[in-house]
Amino acid sequence: MSAQEEFDCIVIGAGVQGSFTAYQLAQRKRRTLLLEQFVLPHTRGSSHGQTRIIRKAYEHDFYTQMMEECYELWAQLEREAGVKLYRQTGLLIMGPEKSTNFQMFRNTLVNNKVPMVTLTSDNFSQHIPNVVLAAGDGAVVDVSAGVLYADRALKTVQEQFQKLGGILQDNEKVTDIKPGPIVTVTTSSRVFRAKSVVITAGPWANKLLVHTGLNLPLEVVKINVCYWREKVPGSYDVKRRFPCFILTEGEESKEHIYGLPSNEYPGMMKICYSIGSRTDPDFRDQQTNRSDIDILQRYISRCFPGLFPEPAVVESCMYTMTPDSHFILDHHPTYRNIIIGAGFSGHGFKFGPIIGKLLCELSQGDAPSYDLSPFQISRFLDKPKPAL
Repeated sequence: MSAQEEFDCIVIGAGVQGSFTAYQLAQRKRRTLLLEQFVLPHTRGSSHGQTRIIRKAYEHDFYTQMMEECYELWAQLEREAGVKLYRQTGLLIMGPEKSTNFQMFRNTLVNNKVPMVTLTSDNFSQHIPNVVLAAGDGAVVDVSAGVLYADRALKTVQEQFQKLGGILQDNEKVTDIKPGPIVTVTTSSRVFRAKSVVITAGPWANKLLVHTGLNLPLEVVKINVCYWREKVPGSYDVKRRFPCFILTEGEESKEHIYGLPSNEYPGMMKICYSIGSRTDPDFRDQQTNRSDIDILQRYISRCFPGLFPEPAVVESCMYTMTPDSHFILDHHPTYRNIIIGAGFSGHGFKFGPIIGKLLCELSQGDAPSYDLSPFQISRFLDKPKPAL
């Protein structure tokens, strides 16, 4: 590539959202450049790791409805690449039965006719061995849910993008963005120009948006990704169809404990807390708070008798949170040819294919396939005061 080379679109950030956006653009025959600041593959952002939960179970109908098509798009990528990206295990949702949060999950499944099973305290242990259902908790299973093979999925979509003629450039940190009818993107080594730019930079979103005069209410948190050893190997194994799970504790939807069956580390179950400690993405290793691990240890001692209540492996991931935990999918308020996908709040990976489609549509000036009002930047902007 030569300096000052021009593209139809430049996508900044090659995590799952940026990679699917670039892939969608390449499918439309748009000349597309996908830029990544780190050497690929890397573990510095939010899209690494071997597994994620895929589910239709949500508190809000609009997510469940988006996931209908998203499952189809994941299956389409599997067929195109000839690679297995998903294993159906079901998702067990537990929580205080009368709480608003648990009721929202159950109602959304019912309203959208998602295949589900309701478990009772009498039959729970029959269906879900080695888990203790707390007194007063309800339990339902989203049958179609399961495990996404995250690292494999990211590599696959990037390879498909390149097969379609897209250009993926890693180790290329963006240092400046100059808005205009043609956007100029300067990196650590070169200058590129494009008719439109999509920013999917995860925890680094605001560090890039400052060049465009925008600061979004994004909070970057470091999550401890914990793996807990089984006392009897195979007790919580993905191959035995042990389900993923979410525990909705109380009324606050952000405070979930979630887990995935043993997969990446043989004989270890992945169980994490959805709340982390605020950090700077460039200095995240300085954040060493373990209060979330203390919460998990108490929970595992109480409800997972087949696990040792001390994490055997602790890794880390970053979530970029919005105040309401909903995504940002929108045009820049001032520059319509700069598109922003940000604030995926720890639950965005599974939506990668549909978010890529939507960001592609926004960048091309097309009407989006879904109502994006829950994801607009305007919800965070100061409302004009009425005239006196």
